[in-house]
Amino acid sequence: MKRGLAALSLLAGILAGCAVLDPAPAPAVVTVPAERAPSSAEELVAYLARLRTLDEPALILEISRQREFARQAPNGLNRVKLGLALAAAPQADDADLLAVVEPVARDSAPSDADVQAMASFLQHLAIERRRLKEGAAAAGARSRDDRKAYESQRQRADTLQERNAQLQQKLDALTNLEKSLSGRRGN
Repeated sequence: MKRGLAALSLLAGILAGCAVLDPAPAPAVVTVPAERAPSSAEELVAYLARLRTLDEPALILEISRQREFARQAPNGLNRVKLGLALAAAPQADDADLLAVVEPVARDSAPSDADVQAMASFLQHLAIERRRLKEGAAAAGARSRDDRKAYESQRQRADTLQERNAQLQQKLDALTNLEKSLSGRRGN
């Protein structure tokens, strides 16, 4: 038994010596960062990037889908997503866009400053687009009025030219008549 204990003792000593001479590397502790939910700003930017890839029919479907989400859960993020979809649509009504984002933009105690900032941006975009459309409509009306005035002036000028040609013919006829009369008197 003494021999067994001595052998165990010797074996323990050898193992202890090996550990001191050649220390095994400690296992590396790998920390995986916890998945964090994207911020509302990141979510809105990603959503906008997705909207840019849609064609018009798919965009119309997306607007319908976002309307339903905003109706079911009328929070600021869903309203702003609907606003982004409406702003991306070429035939969207600016009044509709304003109605969707104005409450979020005017929220005095916003739950998310990024969402409110995007709502405010969309609100100003809709107001500016409405102003530009009204300006274009007014310019179109002025252009139509100018075209009508030009056509009226052109008709008047054509009428005056025609009258001038008739008067010139009469003057030429009178001049010829006078010459023929003066030629007869002289004979």
